[in-house]
Amino acid sequence: MARDDLIQATGQVQKVLGGGRYQIGLESGQTITAQLSGRMRRFRIRVIPGDRVQVGVSPYDPTHGFITFRLREGEAPPS
Repeated sequence: MARDDLIQATGQVQKVLGGGRYQIGLESGQTITAQLSGRMRRFRIRVIPGDRVQVGVSPYDPTHGFITFRLREGEAPPS
């Protein structure tokens, strides 16, 4: 699946799960499970509970996604 096919959402990391997965609370009220995208793993971007992140959610399974961007304090998500 191409990166353009993912639904972009913003949320906050609630919990770090095992195996490189994170529990994300989206702004819409949903809770999903997400893992770091390949580029974030490659550049060793650290994500901890409380961080605001941008998540690409699969349209086929809206309970799973990829963390594609970690937002800085007070920063709006990129368009």
